Amino acid sequence: MNTARPNDLADRYRVAGQASAEAANAKNSPGSTAAFFDVDNTIMRGASIFHLARGLASRRFFSANEVVDFVWKQAKFVTSGAENMNDMASVTESALSFVKGRRVSEVVELGTTIFDEVMVNKMWPGTLGLAQRHLDDGDQVWLVTAAPMELATIIAQRLGFTGALGTVSEIIDGRYTGKLVGNPLHGPAKATAVEALAARTGLDLQASSAYSDSFNDLPMLNLVGHPNAVNPDSALRSYSRDHQWPIHDFRRERLERRSAVAGGVLASGALVAGVGIGLALAHRSRRSA
Repeated sequence: MNTARPNDLADRYRVAGQASAEAANAKNSPGSTAAFFDVDNTIMRGASIFHLARGLASRRFFSANEVVDFVWKQAKFVTSGAENMNDMASVTESALSFVKGRRVSEVVELGTTIFDEVMVNKMWPGTLGLAQRHLDDGDQVWLVTAAPMELATIIAQRLGFTGALGTVSEIIDGRYTGKLVGNPLHGPAKATAVEALAARTGLDLQASSAYSDSFNDLPMLNLVGHPNAVNPDSALRSYSRDHQWPIHDFRRERLERRSAVAGGVLASGALVAGVGIGLALAHRSRRSA
């Protein structure tokens, strides 16, 4: 149960958002426009921090048993398509406890490798296409995510985006302390980060766009002149329809492709099985002849 007073919680979100904007590698470009993309289930299937944790576990960065909680929450995350704020906070804080005392440079190096090996294959091509259109039009493209700032920055750099806003961890002498600066960058904290970034760089939010799968991101979506729902949860889908926001759902395309592949696999499997049975029967016939 969350015992924080509302004002305390609001302050922590504000601190998180401002810290994220300050940590972002941004340049002043007055009058420019941007597109802001959530990451988990919007641009990437599943939770990016889970993919990172699994990759670290495979490298014995921490014990395999410690990743069980990630697996459970990832399963809920994928099957429900919805973000639970308590789950997001606990996953982020659990990950930070795993890297406590580790050098930031070590985690960044491993994170880059894990992105190239695992995460790049988790991207939604349709969402990447939307982002590329903005880049082609001269817009900045920013990721806005509850994932750690270092991981968010790796993803943005690897995808050729402008930059990232993510959860800021406390770092002393180049090592993680295991603590957050404020809350995870979630819900209202994302809106604060986007506003702070816009104020710092001169972005025109009314001419800008935002994309998310989650109703929890309404504060950010309502900041811009062109909000979009991507692979939306039921609440965001309903809200988007009521407000005539564009809805992009790439999950159906993937399911159709998977069904076609599954059908092909089943057909191939049946053929292989039939050939195998035929060969086995022929072998038995030769032995009994």
